[in-house]
Amino acid sequence: MKHLKSFLLLIACTIFSISFAQKEAVLRDKAQIFYYGWYGNQKTDGSLQHWNHEIIPHWSNPKWNNLGNYKGGDDIGANFYPALGNYSSNDRTVIEKHMKMMKEAGVGVVVVSWLGKDSFTDKSVMQYLDIADRFNLKIAFHIEPFYKSVTELRDQLSYLVKTYAHHHAFYKKDGKPLYYVYDSYKIAPEEWSKLLSKSGEKTIRNTELDGYYIGLWVEKNDSVFFDTSGFDGFYTYFASEGFVFGSTTANWEYMAQYAKDHHLIFIPCVGPGYSDTRIRPWNETNFKSREDGKYYERMFDAAIKINPEFIGITSFNEWHEGTQIEPAIPKKAGDFIYENYGKDPWMYIKETKRLTDKFLKEK
Repeated sequence: MKHLKSFLLLIACTIFSISFAQKEAVLRDKAQIFYYGWYGNQKTDGSLQHWNHEIIPHWSNPKWNNLGNYKGGDDIGANFYPALGNYSSNDRTVIEKHMKMMKEAGVGVVVVSWLGKDSFTDKSVMQYLDIADRFNLKIAFHIEPFYKSVTELRDQLSYLVKTYAHHHAFYKKDGKPLYYVYDSYKIAPEEWSKLLSKSGEKTIRNTELDGYYIGLWVEKNDSVFFDTSGFDGFYTYFASEGFVFGSTTANWEYMAQYAKDHHLIFIPCVGPGYSDTRIRPWNETNFKSREDGKYYERMFDAAIKINPEFIGITSFNEWHEGTQIEPAIPKKAGDFIYENYGKDPWMYIKETKRLTDKFLKEK
């Protein structure tokens, strides 16, 4: 009898532990981080990808034309330098390190930038899913504007769902995938309506392609776009406070009320800072100092204040725009001195954990 009681107690404790872990995982899913799998190196991929980023021309000032590319190595297209160096996004060891970091940062969903079937960003998606699963993380997709029409996008979504949606780590909210659609404004709302409204001629509703489609809110009058396009919600993405209407935290209360009134999902996005003058030397006005973490905290607090269902974090490793929380180290490239986090390369992993805990405590 004594042994039976001990056995039953052990079972009860095990069930409680599993239940607690499941509840924790569901909560963590509310913190979602943007992840870029577009980096390559000679050893793994046969060529450099993205570390040798071009210096982007200005749209009207010829002074900034034809400035070339970075060389890679110590000389990369970023204002910060990664502790892992010029890594490959297809290197299993690197993917494992990244997933472990994101787990330690307290997020639950890794939002992978995706440029379609057969693109560089599609090469290792199955590895991302498998490794994320080991860390009890989920993978969602940030659909980049590589398609020219909703018909082309529908075909790409079909590939995405058939190839990956069966995987346990493929993120689903209430049984349906959630997709972030970057630069959604580039296609007219009436075209989106053909895909996203229930009566649209190419509708994905009540098909295997159904899901929560989250468009990008940029300017104030984007409310007109979301009135008619059929999106299920919107996000702000940009980590530069004041860059556009959507990334201005003072506007988030208005946007949250709009979402509530129209039964949409609003996902405010926060970031630790913004620094992209290595690839956009003409863009100093959008620079945002990290202020030793204070900038990040203010954005997080502004998001928490409106009590959203989700918060998006921009980003884990968008090195070109200096929004990353991935560990960075001090480095020089000739006369150029890279920015860094101070004494602790892991500062923003730790700070993200603290801030996501603060957010989820309200849930």
